[in-house]
Amino acid sequence: MNIKLCMGSSCFARGNAEYLSFLEKYIKDNNLSVTVELSGCRCENCCCDGPNIIVDGKKYNKVDITKIKK
Repeated sequence: MNIKLCMGSSCFARGNAEYLSFLEKYIKDNNLSVTVELSGCRCENCCCDGPNIIVDGKKYNKVDITKIKK
């Protein structure tokens, strides 16, 4: 699984900073570092729909912590 968080300033300020910390901890606590690749990406040019996260090539907009947990 590949998870990319938009690190553009808008997405980062809207929650991706918090979600990055959550995902890093979740991956570590559940020993998923072998199967999950977590990375950042540049602005996805969807700032008004952010924060944006891409999971295995599928873009998710307006994510929140509930959506991240799913």
